[in-house]
Order: sequence, then structure tokens, then C-alpha cells
Amino acid sequence: MASSAALKSSKKELRLSIKKLLSTVTNESVHAQSAAVLHRLINFQPYQQAKRIGIYLAMPTGELQTDAIVRHALESGKQVFVPYLHKSSYQSPDTPRSVMDMVDLRSLADFEALKRDSWGIPTIPAETVGERESILKTVSSKGGLDMILLPGVAFDIDPKSSFIRRLGHGKGFYDYFLHRYRQESGSQMTDPANPGTNVLLYGLALEEQFLNSGAEISVPVGEHDSLLHGLLLGDGEIKDGLVSRE
Repeated sequence: MASSAALKSSKKELRLSIKKLLSTVTNESVHAQSAAVLHRLINFQPYQQAKRIGIYLAMPTGELQTDAIVRHALESGKQVFVPYLHKSSYQSPDTPRSVMDMVDLRSLADFEALKRDSWGIPTIPAETVGERESILKTVSSKGGLDMILLPGVAFDIDPKSSFIRRLGHGKGFYDYFLHRYRQESGSQMTDPANPGTNVLLYGLALEEQFLNSGAEISVPVGEHDSLLHGLLLGDGEIKDGLVSRE
């Protein structure tokens, strides 16, 4: 396994490369790819069966858009949970200064009323968080999520496990959230070659964010990076690690 410094450098280099590529993708292409993923997702059995889903709220550019997915999920009667960032109350040196939880959207009107932050991302108002269900606080009592749809900068297929490797934006929000989720739900990740949780983890990506097996570069991962069960791509294809292992 690469040293910590080498791993960090490799991730930084790949992020810069992919973000440069994404800057050339037109808004028309992003919206067309987002529509293709929505169409594929609503016909995807694991999504159809999921009653409680977590999903990221997208930046206006540079990633697959999720507004239509959130609307469809809410209109279908699913409970939808979205990220909420807050300062960590833990003093451990391994804990990020800001950490992520997922809290529920109460309705379509609630979603439509969200204001956008400085990144252009719809954001839960801090004053309403106490009124919402928090996944990390209730997973042991009310149950967890059935599916989480995650963002990322780059993705590829792990040749050893057939699961999906994900490169995030470097803040560690999702990996630390999943670490806490496993702790609270009692499903520890004992095998680094497995996502290690009973919630289905699927990435959403533009075609430009997927590195084919023949690519010269691959997604670098460390011991704290969680694999995903699958990936939905902007061409409508699903890379499903669970099916590949059958």
C-alpha cells in the first residue's frame, strides 16, 4: 500500500485532472446525462424497493444533478435524507473538524424551500436540524437507510473485488459518515475489499468521471476509503459490483 504522502499526492493529481476535464463538459451534456441516470434509476429494482434513501444535493455544475431524483423519491413516498455538515463534538485527532450527518426532508415543499450555500448547494437550515430525523442518532433505534446515492470526483472498478472505487473531494465527509454509520448500526468493515455495510452504496457519475479498466490511471484508495456496491453512469449504464460477484 502506498505511503500516506504518496496516496495524498496521487489523489490530488487525479482530482486536478478530472476537474480540468469536467470544466469542458457543457451544461447541456450534464442535464442530458442526469436525465439518463434518472430514467435508469427509477427502473432499477434496488431503488424501487428502497423506502429510506440518502442522496447528495448537487452543485450547479461539474457533477450529476440530483434535483429530479429527490423529487421523484419524495413523490414516490420514500423517506429522503440529505447531508448536513456541522462542527464535530469529538476531540480525537482522527476526527475531521467538520463532519456530516444525514437528516430527513419533510416534504417536496420543504426541499423546494432550501436556500443555496456559497457552493450553490441546497442546504438544510441549521435552526431546523433539531426537528428532523438524524440518521446517526436514530440508526440503532429506528433503523438505517436502504440506499445511499453518493457523489464523487472519479470512479473505477476494483479489479480484485468488482466493487467500485471512489475518489471524493478530499474532505472525508462520506467516508467518515460511513465509518460512524457502521459503528452505530453494528456493521463494522472488517474486510477492506467489501463495502462492509447493509445499506446499498451507489455512486452517481458523469461519463467523464469513470475511468475504464484500460485507462492509464486508476482511483487511488487507502484503508479508510469505502468501496461502493455500484455506480450509475450518465450514459444510463449501471456498473453493479453485486451482480458481477454472482
